Amino acid sequence: MLIIARWDRVSDVIHPTSRFHADTWPQRWDLCTAGATFAAMSTTDPAPVDLLLSSGFLAFGRHIGFLEAISEAEVSVHGVYGTSSGALVGAMWAAGLSTDDILAEVTARRPIDWMTVSWTPWAGVFDLSPMVDRLRELLPPTFEALSAVGRSRLAVGVRRRSGAFAFVSSGDLPGAVAASCAIPWVFRKVTLQLGDGAEPCDDGGAVDRLGMASWRGLAPPDRRAIVHLVDRSAGAESDDNLSDVAVVRTPRSGAGFWSLGDVRARADVARERTRGVLSGGVVPTEDCPVEGGL
Repeated sequence: MLIIARWDRVSDVIHPTSRFHADTWPQRWDLCTAGATFAAMSTTDPAPVDLLLSSGFLAFGRHIGFLEAISEAEVSVHGVYGTSSGALVGAMWAAGLSTDDILAEVTARRPIDWMTVSWTPWAGVFDLSPMVDRLRELLPPTFEALSAVGRSRLAVGVRRRSGAFAFVSSGDLPGAVAASCAIPWVFRKVTLQLGDGAEPCDDGGAVDRLGMASWRGLAPPDRRAIVHLVDRSAGAESDDNLSDVAVVRTPRSGAGFWSLGDVRARADVARERTRGVLSGGVVPTEDCPVEGGL
């Protein structure tokens, strides 16, 4: 989700404007090559893959479309690693909700209705308690319970008290997902039990939008991955080496707290881009244009 570093930028989150410009990610991955890479891996090694869902401000539709294509292609998934909006959508999908159910859930209310005004605005203008309450109805109570009933393993990216990025994969599942969505200064941090003590945590995208280095430290050396990278609105940039993983890039959501806009249309764009990468065919983007575009 979009990271807010200064109070005078909160209005940019609440009312997105045309100031959102073309992505300036330092390393542009060739989507055509990414598709061919995954197609080659798929024909030689059917082993399960991990999915990495990046942060992206209210990018629910983008992640839904990505997962629709993953489901259609019957990709065998071992684990889902999501940060911020990727954590929210990824958690519901890992818990067994269909992409249609996830779409219905995220569009059932405005983003502003997932939050309340904080009693301690100096620690965050809003509080995500309503989100946590709803997630406790939708998700298993813990990561351990999810492992017993879900379709795949799950880890969500948070920023710890030390300022370091970490994937959380045990303990309070709804709380960890909310922490991963807690934009610094906009939302109060969410306290999680990590290791031997409690820590206030917030959006991991503040320091690492994807968590690639953390994933590499957790996954076996031969584990394959498909990355869904939503174009950056703000927050941490990255110089991750993505040369050995398949990558699907999608545009920003363009959503705001008072309206998500046309989530279905955004999902359709992401689904088509993901289909192209999975098939090894031409991906209709600026990097791999086709007649007529999307």
